Amino acid sequence: MKKLKELREKSVTELEALLLQDRTKIRQENFGRSGSKSKNVKSVLNFRKDIARILTIIREKEIYGKK
Repeated sequence: MKKLKELREKSVTELEALLLQDRTKIRQENFGRSGSKSKNVKSVLNFRKDIARILTIIREKEIYGKK
């Protein structure tokens, strides 16, 4: 789980890179879970929350013009 303060200090391009990385991790976890390789079921939930945080901060930066 990423901290808000750390995320707000990053630029939009860095946030988009993190977003892509988290979406890839969710995809990998879903495939691992279907093959019963994954033990941590809540990891997908945490990645989804991180994605929501990142998208919110990107949107805030678009609205308020902070870069």
